Amino acid sequence: MAASHIITKCTQNLRSSNSNRFYCWKLLGFPSEDIRILEHPVGSASAAFFTNEIVFVSVISMRFLIAILSGTIPGKGHPSPARNLATTRSPLHPTDGAPATIYALSTAPGRAAIAIVRVSGPACVQVYKGLCPGSPLPKPRYATLRTLCDPTQSPSSNAVLDSGALVLYFPAPKTVTGEDVLELHIHGSPAVIKAVLNAIPKCLENKIETGLESCIRYAEPGEFTRRAFLNDRLDLPQIEALGNTLAADTEQQRRLVIRGTSDTLSARYENWRQQLLYARGELEALIDFSEDQHFDESVDDFMISVTGQVRKLLNQIDVHIENASKGELLRSGIKIALLGAPNAGKSSLLNRVVGREAAIVSSEEGTTRDIVDVGVDLGGCLQVGDMAGLREGIRRAKARALESDLVIAVLSLEENQHGSALKLEAEVVGAIEDCLRLDKRVVVAINKTDRLNSDVTSRQYSNVVERICSTFQGLDKNRIYAISCKDAQDGSPDRRDPGNIQNFLRGLIHTFEEMAMPSRSEDEDNRYDLSYYQDSLGVTHRQSSNLKTCAQHLRDFLSQTVQIQHANIASDNNNAQTPENALAKGQMFDENEVDIVLAAEHLRFAADSLAKITGRGEGGDVESVLGVVFEKFCVGK
Repeated sequence: MAASHIITKCTQNLRSSNSNRFYCWKLLGFPSEDIRILEHPVGSASAAFFTNEIVFVSVISMRFLIAILSGTIPGKGHPSPARNLATTRSPLHPTDGAPATIYALSTAPGRAAIAIVRVSGPACVQVYKGLCPGSPLPKPRYATLRTLCDPTQSPSSNAVLDSGALVLYFPAPKTVTGEDVLELHIHGSPAVIKAVLNAIPKCLENKIETGLESCIRYAEPGEFTRRAFLNDRLDLPQIEALGNTLAADTEQQRRLVIRGTSDTLSARYENWRQQLLYARGELEALIDFSEDQHFDESVDDFMISVTGQVRKLLNQIDVHIENASKGELLRSGIKIALLGAPNAGKSSLLNRVVGREAAIVSSEEGTTRDIVDVGVDLGGCLQVGDMAGLREGIRRAKARALESDLVIAVLSLEENQHGSALKLEAEVVGAIEDCLRLDKRVVVAINKTDRLNSDVTSRQYSNVVERICSTFQGLDKNRIYAISCKDAQDGSPDRRDPGNIQNFLRGLIHTFEEMAMPSRSEDEDNRYDLSYYQDSLGVTHRQSSNLKTCAQHLRDFLSQTVQIQHANIASDNNNAQTPENALAKGQMFDENEVDIVLAAEHLRFAADSLAKITGRGEGGDVESVLGVVFEKFCVGK
């Protein structure tokens, strides 16, 4: 019996075999054990639902079987039923027929030079004819000057809504939403905007329309973007990048979100998902066909092969997650805590960094009594927190420092009877040691260096640095900077960098660059594609959470398969290769079959997590995911 015995039609005369994934069926006199059918369950119902089923004989090639399970049949010009069901999505409208036509103001409300009203749906042409009676439809994708009129009034001067509007018509499917789109660029006065918005739904009144083309309504928040997703014009990572684009404040944030607007991230996640489906197909084939006489690969060979694939994929995902965390750091801003004793110069340094008087500066100790947060664009984006001296709030100050990405320890040189000496208070030392113990990046700024004796400045400064390094074990000596906020404030025309503040800022930027350095996987042999890392920076928090869930399921899978392989190795060591012991080995596999089934489920859960990132494919119910994303958009977007 050849693999060509593939039948694409079946009846409901099904009976369960030894697996809930495949069913045997007697057809055309073939023995039931030689014919199997691939099941595609839909939803959570216990009963199976079948569409375009494929029935195949058990001697079908293993390569073809795995391709069916993964949804990629080699040599075929159409997707398999597995892929068809995996990519099924909800329609735009709960009822049959065309979706409603929607419209909204796409620019910010209020008075402006120009306002843009967007219309999307099958009734765009009817809306245009109602607003521009007697005028031909504009050439697609060309701006055309038109006079907009009230569709409920006869042509007259009183019927004119806007005498100088630019109208653009975009026919489906190559539009922003995948539907017909009409854009009205009108004058931005509140009266004109209100009049045009009120006139649009009147364009279909008193007309006999069929189907849903006569249904026109104001758009819900994010509905234009939702339709773009449902019509395959945008994928979910691109939509999230669009939201981040609208919220970008700094040049670094703008660059990050631009990386996320491409489809490279979605393509990478889909490639990973396909790898998992393929690996899962191998396991399921092992479960269902291991006892078949034509199954010529051992259990160990299969487990080693699948485990190797999954381990390599897990390594890629772990590196991707680590790089994504750096993108989140740059996108949300690097949080910096200024830590030091009262009157050490924290507020003065904060003012020098941000370039304005953001904090009160006084010679009296304890002027700052709460945490002062200031945002500044310095080589990207960072948020600096000036905290009260440790005497006035040690608990809050230490907690904030431990939550920050970078800690600037401000130490000062204070005058005494012998001259100037470094002041180290026990509370400050303890707080800095706690940060170093938790692997926090710590930068030390030695303030008030203007008090050093000019004759022995170099020797005095070296002694101060040595004392700091001996006090704080693990502190990088290259992250210690000498500054003088007093000299920086007073200025000096004969000095290029008064107070050494610019050198300190350059050191900070270098530290930021170190924090954002790309992580590399172990098998790359120093070959690294920078664009791969840059794409990882565009990963959002939601995407990163799903990636972590996927990675955890892969670790659970590897833990499960290690136990199975150890059991099989023990069986080989304890049994000679005799017919009786071969039977015992088969019994050992039966005992481990449940573990293999659980391992395959971990791969399914991992694939589900990847599908939830893109909103497509085999990922369970993704409607709740889409709702969380779309509800963040404003009306008209």
